[in-house]
Amino acid sequence: VQSGRLGYISTWSAISRRYPKEDIRRAFELMERVGIAHYADTRADQLSGGERQRVGVVRALMQEPDILLADEPTASLDPKTSEQIMGLLRDLAGELKLPVLINIHNVAEAKEYTDRIVGMRYGRIIFDDLPSKLDQAAMDEIYAGSPHADRSDGMAAAS
Repeated sequence: VQSGRLGYISTWSAISRRYPKEDIRRAFELMERVGIAHYADTRADQLSGGERQRVGVVRALMQEPDILLADEPTASLDPKTSEQIMGLLRDLAGELKLPVLINIHNVAEAKEYTDRIVGMRYGRIIFDDLPSKLDQAAMDEIYAGSPHADRSDGMAAAS
């Protein structure tokens, strides 16, 4: 978790593991909040996938970001753990008044846990609205077609 602060402390402090008391306090506070405080002395590689995701969230929050970027936060997680992680991100966003931008391909999770969905196709915004407004027509427009059949701008397709 403290590795989230490595860019903010001296190399010597990092090597000797002498983190500022405020960083240690905040780490324990955040670990408690996400339910992993009892793993404080456990290496991340000894944790389950969901526990590792929680470590990653705390590590990112230790950097005190203005926005939290989450790239496929539920990839490789079982459905129950995926729900927990998405709920955690939603709850933290509200509690910390922190915008969370999530890149996710699970449409059901996006619709259930977010306030807004932006659907893109080949670098263009196709849909930008409330999750409840994402209907089958919008889904078809986002996911149908090939990158070359309807492109006139000459830009390379992004994945």
